[in-house]
Amino acid sequence: MPIVPEVDFSKIKLNQMVVKAGDDDIKEALDNLAETSQDYEDKKAGSKAKDGDQVVINFLGKVDGEAFDGGQADDYPLVLGSNSFIPGFEEQLIGSKAGDDVVVNVSFPGDYGAENLAGKDAVFSCKINTVKSAIKAEINDELAKKFGAEDLSDLKNKISERLEEEFKGASRIVMKRDLMDSLEKLVDFELPESLVKTEAGQIAHQLWHEENPEVEGHDHPEIETTDEHTKLAIRRVRLGLLLAEVGNIKEITVSDTEMQQAVIQQSQQYGSNAQQFFEYVQKNPQVQQQIRAPLFEEKVVDYIVSVAKMTDNEVSKEDLQKAVEALED
Repeated sequence: MPIVPEVDFSKIKLNQMVVKAGDDDIKEALDNLAETSQDYEDKKAGSKAKDGDQVVINFLGKVDGEAFDGGQADDYPLVLGSNSFIPGFEEQLIGSKAGDDVVVNVSFPGDYGAENLAGKDAVFSCKINTVKSAIKAEINDELAKKFGAEDLSDLKNKISERLEEEFKGASRIVMKRDLMDSLEKLVDFELPESLVKTEAGQIAHQLWHEENPEVEGHDHPEIETTDEHTKLAIRRVRLGLLLAEVGNIKEITVSDTEMQQAVIQQSQQYGSNAQQFFEYVQKNPQVQQQIRAPLFEEKVVDYIVSVAKMTDNEVSKEDLQKAVEALED
């Protein structure tokens, strides 16, 4: 492994983009909350159901003339256009009225969860009990309480805090890229060819899969690395070794508590399988390292930022968005 030179981080100058949540931002968030909390009221007698309306129905589904488990319900509220039912089901209820009997013909998808129904044609006998139109919830204290706030003022404060946390997260992404660019200019040392070659191959492989998302696994032609892949690999390896050396010198570690919090946070995306994910991580040191590595990197970045010269620069939300988008180009 190469000798990593010492770096005087106090010479690094960074700008941190600061965005305050404005009244328009808070109003937009409130409008979105009101829309997601919309209720439904009965339409006039004889009104036809349209996309976005809610129909309350009784239905009975049959395959090959036989009823099947889960194919029957009474007073079921279904929002047309929500795509919560089998493809083609909701569209056939558009134009129906309260009191109508509608026969819906659909085919279960080939990859449907229940094997006995996958790919089968089905007939649903539906009774339209009620047709309702959506009404937007009012932005008031009652709406605020639905979202766990004491009143509307408290909800506005919570929204402001959440928005500014999001802005801080985006700002850190931009600042971190600037920091890495600065570090790349400050350090230059020989790298093990094997590390660069391996990293370039991983980059090429990842980018190929991003461009060919339909291909899973490794069943594909050999992927050639380009000069661009190698250039990016050199940057990643050099900066990775530098951050690792700084963390080692400054005795920066990831505590068990920090690891546990990170695992719990990631497990939440697995819903009912969260406990299985948690146990999977505990049994796999390689997975633990994949979780620990970015935590370690962020702590090293925090140290370097604390030494560097940081200037806050208040900007608009649009300017921050443009800066983030520029990183993706």
